[in-house]
Amino acid sequence: MSKGPPQSPEDLERRQSLSKALPLEYFTLTWNVIEAVVGFAAGVAAGSVALVGFALDSVVESSSAGVLIWRLKAEQRGAHAEEVERRAVRLVALAFFALAAYVGVRAVLDLVTGARPEESPVGVGLAIVSLIVMPPLAHLKRRAAGRLDSRSLQADSKQTSLCAYLSAILLAGLLGNAWFGWWWADPIAGIAIAAVALNEGRELWKTDDFCCA
Repeated sequence: MSKGPPQSPEDLERRQSLSKALPLEYFTLTWNVIEAVVGFAAGVAAGSVALVGFALDSVVESSSAGVLIWRLKAEQRGAHAEEVERRAVRLVALAFFALAAYVGVRAVLDLVTGARPEESPVGVGLAIVSLIVMPPLAHLKRRAAGRLDSRSLQADSKQTSLCAYLSAILLAGLLGNAWFGWWWADPIAGIAIAAVALNEGRELWKTDDFCCA
């Protein structure tokens, strides 16, 4: 039985890079599903729009990880790299837009109506753990994106870095409310999360750079 033409060293190296990138996305998917469930439950219990927004960002990151798993496996099966890059980037951008729309509207309504969230020790702990986990994960993804010359994986690494920034925003909002009674800190943090998500989605949507090695 024919085994097909021999692969070049470049092809073998790229396949190895694809295999190394996949576990990062599986970890991202697993972590963000847990983060979304815990964050959403804690956010609803505390009435915190920032915490709910953070949980929804974890849902977006989970969907992004799923898109990236599909993208990497598609190339492993022989799909044209640039085409799957284009689709993956567009899907991640749409997820950012959805997040920004929901969290932004909800945060503005809470700010206008003066909705006061409860303290959330679980949310504070979640934000701290996320601040610890996300930066090194983003670094590993950037390295993988560089090896694969992958725009979508680079975008996903930015999204992971964004999660760390959002964790800091969330932590500031939750602690401001808990320590100083600044109820408005929570919806302000939610608006900041929505603004960052909107900007990231816009940058992804307008990109024309889908280069792949």
